[in-house]
Parts: sequence; C-alpha cells; structure tokens
Amino acid sequence: MQSISYAEYLPVFVAVARASSFSAVAGRQGVAPSSVIRQIDALEAALGTRLFVRSTRGLALTDAGELFLSRVPALLDELVDLRAEVATLGDEPRGVLRVACLPTFGRHLVLPLLPDLLARYPALRVELDFTERQADPTRERLDAVIRIGPLKDSRFYALRLGTQCWSICASPDYLSEHGQPDSLADLIGHRLLDKRHDPDGLGWRGLRAAGLIPENADDNVLVCDDYEALLLAAMAGLGLAYLPTWVTGLAGAHGKLVTVFDDPARRQEEIHLLRALPRPPAKLQVFTEALAAAWRERE
Repeated sequence: MQSISYAEYLPVFVAVARASSFSAVAGRQGVAPSSVIRQIDALEAALGTRLFVRSTRGLALTDAGELFLSRVPALLDELVDLRAEVATLGDEPRGVLRVACLPTFGRHLVLPLLPDLLARYPALRVELDFTERQADPTRERLDAVIRIGPLKDSRFYALRLGTQCWSICASPDYLSEHGQPDSLADLIGHRLLDKRHDPDGLGWRGLRAAGLIPENADDNVLVCDDYEALLLAAMAGLGLAYLPTWVTGLAGAHGKLVTVFDDPARRQEEIHLLRALPRPPAKLQVFTEALAAAWRERE
C-alpha cells in the first residue's frame, strides 16, 4: 500500500487554496510564510504534480489543485468524524462537547445538568450555542442539536427526548387582582403576554386565528420574543401567558404560577436530540442520558 504521509499537509492546502495566499495563512497560524510554502512544496513533491500556479500577481489552482480542493475538505471531515467514533470506544467522557439549542431550553434544562456532569467527568468541557436558528450538526461541527417540532431533515440520527405541551397560566397575585376566568370566553378583557414575531402561530394570535379563543381577547400588555422574559412577566403578575409547560413547570411547582387552562389547541410537539455520527461519543452519551433523565422528572 502506498504511503500517504503527505496527509498532514492537506489542511494547509485547503487553507491556502481558499485564501489564495501563503502569507494570509501564515499570519493566521502565527508562522513565517516560508513555513507554509515548504509544506505546499512537500505536498506537491509527494503527489508529483503542481497544485498552484504561482506568479507575482498571486496564486491560482491548477486542474489538479481544483480536483484536490473538490475532494479534500470532505475527506478531512470524514477523518474528524472517524476520530470521534474511535473515541467512543474509550470509557471516560472527555474533550469538548458542543451542543446547540433554544436559549430558554438551554437555561432551563441544559445548564442545570452541568454542575453534576462536570463534577463526575473532570476531563469534559462544554460549549453551548444558544440560538433560535436551526443549527446543523455536520456543517457546524456540533456533537448534538436539540430541536422542537417536526423533523425535516433525515440526514441525522435522532433520539426522542419527549413531547412539548402548552398551557395558559398566571401568577396567584394576578388572578387575585383580576379574577380567574372560568372559560376561554372569559379571556376577553384579561391582560395577555404575547410572542412578538409569531409566523408559526405559537402565541395568542394562533389561538385566535383557529377560533379557540374570542377574537377580541387581545389586550396584549406585553409582547416580546423571549420565553424567559414572558415567564418572568407572568410570575411578576403582568398577565396571562401561553407557554410550553417545560418553561413554566418549576414556577408552577413552587406556587409562583397557576395553570388556568390546558392548551386549547392540544398541541404536542416532539423534542429530539440530533447527532451526525451513528455512534455517539462517550461525552455525548452521558450528556444525553442526563438530559433524558431531567426531562422525565419534569413530565
């Protein structure tokens, strides 16, 4: 089998090809341009062909260079994934665990896991991406992504964590001052805490559009996009909130919120943990088990 000792130079080749500059890559790596040039020279010598046309005006890829650039990044990604899968054969969770999820979900369900997890596995480190967008485990090199709702991408391995349900709730102080509605028709005149940007109809507007609450139940005293802010506003007695039960669960358990109505829409949205690798590394396995246990305690 022919040696491929030049593999160590492949990341440098990709960096130079994308930057079209030896000096730019050298600056990012903190080395002299001559060091980067020597690595490209060694790669071209090992391949027996030129990858770049070099001139005073800059660098351009040869046909061989174009072919290499079209294939090498995917090969490097495969090597990263292979290394991660090999690491799953080890016993101790270690390294950096990278997870993306909704900000409120992260604060309520992920952050509380970390003190115990990091105490049990001192070689583990965690990077959290709290984001509203749909993160991509493969493209963003994430170990896992937590998504709520229908799965539209079958490229990933999905583990179902649970089901998101909703309810209408308010603080005892609010209900004492404004009265507790006996039916959904009684929501007219009550102060509502609503979601600001709501293209999917996840707030009061969605309930009105579906005819589940009266059209003129629309006294939105506070409108914002953050579930955590809506939760705090409800606990402060500002009005009625329509929120997922995993957001309001602890506040309800401590008597800070009261469930006024179960979800009029009876929505149930699946919550999944998505990963790109067929076999989760040890660091992801222990995190997944802890998260699943935490969810079961809230159900």
